[in-house]
Amino acid sequence: MNQRALLLLLSIIILVACASAADPAATVEQYLQAKVNGDAETIRALLCSEMEAVWEREANSFQSVTGVQIEGMACARVGETDTVSCQGRIIALYGAEQTEFPLVSYRVVEEGGEWKWCGES
Repeated sequence: MNQRALLLLLSIIILVACASAADPAATVEQYLQAKVNGDAETIRALLCSEMEAVWEREANSFQSVTGVQIEGMACARVGETDTVSCQGRIIALYGAEQTEFPLVSYRVVEEGGEWKWCGES
């Protein structure tokens, strides 16, 4: 194997290893932020294959409200499980009424070397 081919192979191995080692808690935080922002493309990219059928529902969750924001978000993977536990809350205004949605635990799965959000656990 020539030096160029070996370098390419090593680069691919490193990229795959880094992708697999990504933090599933960061995926959940990105997903929740995209949901609050109504970022349909990011939501769709972060959903697991099991949830693809409901991506539009997820993207439109806060479409009819104002003042949507996340406060105190802190997420962490629970050991080596497929669960990410989050603290904090989503706040939204429905008309003049403020509603709070506490952040809970979410299920993640690794698909294609990337962590994906797969609903509440």
